[in-house]
Order: sequence, then C-alpha cells, then structure tokens
Amino acid sequence: MKKPVVMTTKTLAYCALLTALSVVLARLFGLMPEESSRYSIEAVPIFLSGMLFGPFAGGMVGFAADFIGCLFSPFGFNPIFCVPPILYGVFGGLFRHFLAKKLSPVRLFLSFALPVIFGSVLYQSFTLAYVYYYTTFWEGFLLKLSTRSVQFAIVWVVDVLLIWLLFQANIFTRIGLWPPVRKKKKEDEV
Repeated sequence: MKKPVVMTTKTLAYCALLTALSVVLARLFGLMPEESSRYSIEAVPIFLSGMLFGPFAGGMVGFAADFIGCLFSPFGFNPIFCVPPILYGVFGGLFRHFLAKKLSPVRLFLSFALPVIFGSVLYQSFTLAYVYYYTTFWEGFLLKLSTRSVQFAIVWVVDVLLIWLLFQANIFTRIGLWPPVRKKKKEDEV
C-alpha cells in the first residue's frame, strides 16, 4: 500500500521560493515606522502559496517565512506572533476553489478578509498589547487596534491588487500552477 504524498518536490521547491520571497519583501522592502508595525507586501507570496498549493502548504510557508524573517530581526522569534502569517496561507488554500471559479478583485478581497481582520488586526493587536503593554493592556490594545486597522486597510488593498495583477498577466497559468485541479474520488474512476 502506497503512502499518500503530502507534497511533491516541485511543490516544495515553489513553496521554498515563495517563503524566501516573503522574507525579502518583509525585511528589505517593508516600511517599519515602529517596532510593532510594518507596511509590507509580505503576505502576497504566503497567500499565493495557499492559492496555488493548498492550505497545508500555505500554512507552512506562512510559518517558515515568519520564523526565518525573525532570524534577521532584532526582536527575535515569538511563536504567538506567527499566527497571522499562517492564517494568510491557510485561507489562501481554503478559498482556492472559490477563486478558481471566477478570480476577481472582489473575491480576492473577500478571501483576504478573515486573515486580515481576525489575524493581523484583532489577534495581533491583542498579542502586541499583551507583550508590550501588559501594565496598561486595554490602552495598548485600543492603540494597536486603531493603528493596525489603518495600516492593514492600506496593505489589504495593495495585496489584493498585486495578486490580481499577477493573475491578469497569466503567469501562473503559463507555468501550469493555475487553476487548481480537483482530485477525482475513487467512485468517479470506476
């Protein structure tokens, strides 16, 4: 009996490339006005990994990008902060068939909604307030919530537009990564 293949070598290579791209976009091409906020397009490769290869691959790319990126950061790695990047990859994978039916900016915007709102804005504001404002938690939480809401409203639109433009250029279709192919059930094969 054959074991199911979780990830092919080709998929692993693409995921490694997307992980490296996310790290570079976050660390070299991001604006960081303070220690707990960063304007960058690092979520684009993470979300793409989920869209192209599924939720497991997307989540792994999100975790790896955050972990490796923290090695180059003076703040170090804290596992409670890696949830939002994982969510971007997982939700990119969960919405891949929804996006494959009709890829539009509105559908991309909706697919980004849960990781942006619950991960980057609410969850991350909560954890940042917990780590940096533990004596004045609620003031810190409201401060982070207000600043991160504006930050991610801007980043959300930019991320959606970049992914939309990449798909308009048919890059992923030309290399055979899009649209995703549904696996047939055993009953369909008989």
